[in-house]
Amino acid sequence: MEVKLLQQYLQMAHKENGIQQGKWHMLCENYLKEHEEEYLHMPAEAAIPRLISAQNLKDRRNLLSCESLGVHISIGDICFIDFGDAYLQEIGYQHFGLIAAMYHGKAFVIPMSGNYNAYLQAYSRQNPNGKQHLMQLGKIAGMRKPSVLFINDAKWINTARIIDVKAHLDKDSELFKDIKERVKRCLD
Repeated sequence: MEVKLLQQYLQMAHKENGIQQGKWHMLCENYLKEHEEEYLHMPAEAAIPRLISAQNLKDRRNLLSCESLGVHISIGDICFIDFGDAYLQEIGYQHFGLIAAMYHGKAFVIPMSGNYNAYLQAYSRQNPNGKQHLMQLGKIAGMRKPSVLFINDAKWINTARIIDVKAHLDKDSELFKDIKERVKRCLD
């Protein structure tokens, strides 16, 4: 399905106060057919996280926060988060993330992973030639493996994306202060 065609339909909808039922039906059928083909040719381990994100979006998109689901969060929490669809070199679908700040109903989260190769590539005092956008956390209590932060994927999210709280870093700790400093340097 071409974006230009979709944009034309959107312009028609604005001009005509909607799209004719037949055109709308055809558009929906084409969209569903394309997605069906894509999913049928995708390995299950790639398709299932997408399906989970689609269901989470359907279930959670109208929620103001995770509080309405009984998930209580605070700065320093390490959470399991549904980041949704992603482009190349963006974090997507379900991953862990550290809540670095909260403001006006949103959380500023830094995605993280237990990927050992990314962990080894991260910049640190022991690896001064490492990648600046990655930060080693080490093994955090409550997590199964040493973790690495993806600083360049940090973003504000609606907290309804947060599935569960898994661990916590004290926001007054030296490690947490170092994390905030690394984020600030990434913005310079």
